Amino acid sequence: MPERFMRGIEAVNGIVWGPMGLGLLFGTGLLLTVRTGCFQLRRWGYWMRHTLGAILTDRSVTAHTAREEQAISQFQSLCTALASTIGTGNLVGVATAILSGGAGAVFWMWVMALLGMMTSYAENVLGIYYRRKDPAGGWRGGPMYYLRDGLGGKPGQALAVLFAAFCALASFGIGNLSQLNSIAGNLQAAFGVPEAVTGAVLAAVSAVILLGGLKRVAAVAERLVPAMALLYIVGALTVVGVHITAVPAALAAIVKGAFGLQAAGGGMVGYGLSRAVTWGFKRGAFSNEAGLGSSVMVHAASNVKEPVQQGMWGIFEVFADTMVVCTLTALVLLTSGFVDLDTGRIAAGAAGSALVGQAFDAVFGALGSKLIAVCILLFAYSTTLGWSCYGCKAVEYLFGAGAGTFYRVLFVALMPAGAVMRLDLAWTLSDTFNGLMMLPNLIGVVALSGTVVKITQNYLARKLHGSAAPPLLSAGETI
Repeated sequence: MPERFMRGIEAVNGIVWGPMGLGLLFGTGLLLTVRTGCFQLRRWGYWMRHTLGAILTDRSVTAHTAREEQAISQFQSLCTALASTIGTGNLVGVATAILSGGAGAVFWMWVMALLGMMTSYAENVLGIYYRRKDPAGGWRGGPMYYLRDGLGGKPGQALAVLFAAFCALASFGIGNLSQLNSIAGNLQAAFGVPEAVTGAVLAAVSAVILLGGLKRVAAVAERLVPAMALLYIVGALTVVGVHITAVPAALAAIVKGAFGLQAAGGGMVGYGLSRAVTWGFKRGAFSNEAGLGSSVMVHAASNVKEPVQQGMWGIFEVFADTMVVCTLTALVLLTSGFVDLDTGRIAAGAAGSALVGQAFDAVFGALGSKLIAVCILLFAYSTTLGWSCYGCKAVEYLFGAGAGTFYRVLFVALMPAGAVMRLDLAWTLSDTFNGLMMLPNLIGVVALSGTVVKITQNYLARKLHGSAAPPLLSAGETI
């Protein structure tokens, strides 16, 4: 890869993931939190009852749509979205954040998640409100639609095209090459499976699933995501339980490191604070994807009618990804003894890339690393399924429905290459295109924040206060 190209990519990353991009991401979440009256905190019980509670008690949330219908269930849309958000970032990304930014990076991941809940909420409210029916009767929605139809005019159209183009490119980075690279490397290390074989097998399996379209992907996701999440959560809770006496010290290190009371990597205190904030924000955003606008394209295909209902699923998505899975990974690492709580440095004998596996080995023996390898396989592969849907929707927006098949074939064809390419290049490209698709999306979310507030107030007035006001369900379509 030419050195000039790599310097250009790094320069772009320095902008979109530097103070400007991270400030926009933070500011958008803060703006929406304030304008909705801290909805994610004040209405905590309400949105939990209508998401997690509804999965357990409301059959309409999990019931499959008729075979001839193009829409998917609310639970399927959640699982397909979580398939892409719960990925290697929840394991490798958290480890990278701690090793680069110290334990304090975890605190700033929490802050980004708390604000990101409302960014994700707003994206999905807008996604449902501005979605439209396609000729086949299915729903088409996503940032490109609320940018084009919500903002309107040439600026809105231009931002929609930019978002779709960057999303399509990002799908090959974050959703394909980097994930296949992680899977192949881990299976080779844990089980001796040749990387090329991993790439070929996963490409063949993916061809069967992806060519079946969104409904087939959603059907796989609703079975895969709960199983893989439960597997990792039980394993992580076991590790943390064994080291339960170390949890108070780990939590103290997170708080102290967050405010520069400890130095990251043995550096100066102020420098440690800066690194904690930067890495916490960056890896938090990479993990839960709030602000990217990616999962909106799947949420918009749900059979839900109320925009706020789907917005609450967006809140739960970020909560499950960061506040549950990422937090467990952080506690596994910080209670294991492999990471110095004061500096974030790796203890002697530990390897950064396999740190989570070594922490599991300390409790489960040689089985620990193999368990993590399986988790990475499931997490990363589910991410490819989710992102293939996002990229396909973006390509169809740009070139028409007929381009979807070509995209899926190309997506599958690149999988073997991802399994054997250099890891640093795959992750660098992922960061670049993630950031570039984030910018137009956040511009649209901020500009349309008033619409989000109006829809939210209308919903709460009707559902909580018995208002007879007509519901705000769609900007144009009759539902």
